[in-house]
Amino acid sequence: MKILISADMEGATGVTWPADVLPGTPQWERCRRLFTSDVSAAVTGFLDGGADEVLVNEAHWDMRNLLLEELDERARMLTGRHKSLSMVEGVQHGDVDGVAFVGYHTGAGTEGVLAHTYLANSITGVWVGGVRASEGLLNSLVVAEYGVPVVLVTGDDRTCQDARAYAPDARLVAVKDYVSRYAAVCRTPAATAAAIRSAAKEAAAFAVRHEPVRGGPFAIELEFDAEHLAGAATVVPGVERSGERRVAYTSPTMYEGIRCFKAVTTIVSAAVEEQYG
Repeated sequence: MKILISADMEGATGVTWPADVLPGTPQWERCRRLFTSDVSAAVTGFLDGGADEVLVNEAHWDMRNLLLEELDERARMLTGRHKSLSMVEGVQHGDVDGVAFVGYHTGAGTEGVLAHTYLANSITGVWVGGVRASEGLLNSLVVAEYGVPVVLVTGDDRTCQDARAYAPDARLVAVKDYVSRYAAVCRTPAATAAAIRSAAKEAAAFAVRHEPVRGGPFAIELEFDAEHLAGAATVVPGVERSGERRVAYTSPTMYEGIRCFKAVTTIVSAAVEEQYG
């Protein structure tokens, strides 16, 4: 049994505001250890549950945040950027039996600690087939095309609520309770590590590949906080305006859909100008 852990940071234990997750800040240095603790607990739990191999794919910011030396020594870690499937890189090789979303968060425009979708700001909403989409939903559609179930999700309580819709059989662990986008009632790392390890051990039983789910075509729409960002996004072939601050495109598969999404967010990031956005 092989497990892939997609590890994001905004949903990690103790994380509540931007300085906690922005590389180079003192708070980030502190929260890297809390993040690593969550991920390491998941690794240990999956191995407790019978997994033979656990690959951790770094999925936050520059994808160089986890402390390799503090992970369970049996883990392997994929770190760094420019990966074909970004947050779920590794699922496409046909040897992954289950995926875990550790440290995840809710989507842009919704309640949740540090809620966003790919970009920390600029994007105010993402929809797939008319359904508002978090990174968890987007990535669950990608892994489904490879026949791999999402078996564990950790983050704040709103993230767990979100996950019930796209991964109804997954084990869920809330490491903090939402108060506002920048505030939460947090559990201690000792408590969250124990909860994550226990949930991962249970989740291993559900790590069974199934027939790939071909759910396409996928109609994807993005809304931005400024009109010029929508214009910038239309540089990507197939992406067209659907409103003053919105663009939309359709992809036959989610593999192509998420790659187009990456292209759009990269271009939009480059179009943001200082404080004016």
